[in-house]
Amino acid sequence: MLLKITQTAHYVPSKVVTNDDLSKMMDTNDEWIRTRTGIRQRHVVTDEDTTDLVVNVANELIQKGGISGADIDFIIVATASASEAVPTAAAEVQKAIGASKAFVFDLNAACSGFIYGMSVLRGLFTNPTYKKGILIGAEVLSKYTDWSDRTTAVLFGDGAGGVLVEKDAAAGNMFLGEDLLSMGDLGDKITMAGTTNESPFNDGATADNPGKWVTMDGRAVYAFATRNVPKSIERALAQADLTLDQIDLFVLHQANYRIVESIAKRLGQPIEKFPMNIANYGNTSAASVPILLDELNAAGKIKRGDTIALSGFGGGLTLGTEIIKF
Repeated sequence: MLLKITQTAHYVPSKVVTNDDLSKMMDTNDEWIRTRTGIRQRHVVTDEDTTDLVVNVANELIQKGGISGADIDFIIVATASASEAVPTAAAEVQKAIGASKAFVFDLNAACSGFIYGMSVLRGLFTNPTYKKGILIGAEVLSKYTDWSDRTTAVLFGDGAGGVLVEKDAAAGNMFLGEDLLSMGDLGDKITMAGTTNESPFNDGATADNPGKWVTMDGRAVYAFATRNVPKSIERALAQADLTLDQIDLFVLHQANYRIVESIAKRLGQPIEKFPMNIANYGNTSAASVPILLDELNAAGKIKRGDTIALSGFGGGLTLGTEIIKF
């Protein structure tokens, strides 16, 4: 399919919370956090929410592209932490940029959301009438974080990143290979925003309520990612009829530097092909891949024609890989 990513963008809140800041709130320190996660700081919202983040990214995408919102055919926002259930974050973007002819929706696959969104985007572009689409991954996990729990509070950050994808007769095939996997039987290894089932019709009975905070079985998630992400990348490469050595960069979800290092080792690829920015942002879930992609693009570390493996993994449990030609 003759598509290409024409613009990338990202936005993070201005408030920076360092590891030293967290050490004043809980029993932790900078060395403990860095050596276990690779994280030095994270950005968190103060007077913003998810809607503000996605609107900033969308505005930057259309400004960079020299187009108007009226040129956009569809908008997808991948998020597990939208400001509201309805209207969706994508609907708020539509309103903000004046995308009057677009259809819009949110997608929730947690940390794999941006990758799943890429798969959906590819399918939508098979409709010959669609020419331009926006995909944004965004999270405000700070509102779901128990800031007294050092096992989770040190991990997460807020942010958003996205791409403008367009049909282009001069472009080559953008999507080369794909692999998506879900393991719902392991869904309890990462949870967020549990609720009670209370209504006037259930005689006052309530369901077990795990609370609104993010909970995670770190060891189980580490094992899931390090075992399954390399296999997912290999399956997507087989579909694309490519070898690992033909991949220029592996742009992975930024969950933990140890996970990325383990994946690189299992694939037998140099760590230099696995850029990381987790030190500055922490785990931003669905936003992490597009934030990193934009930083690499802005720095000139991705060139037109490069072959890139994008891979996300996390809550659900879910994982996904897209092999693309940039």
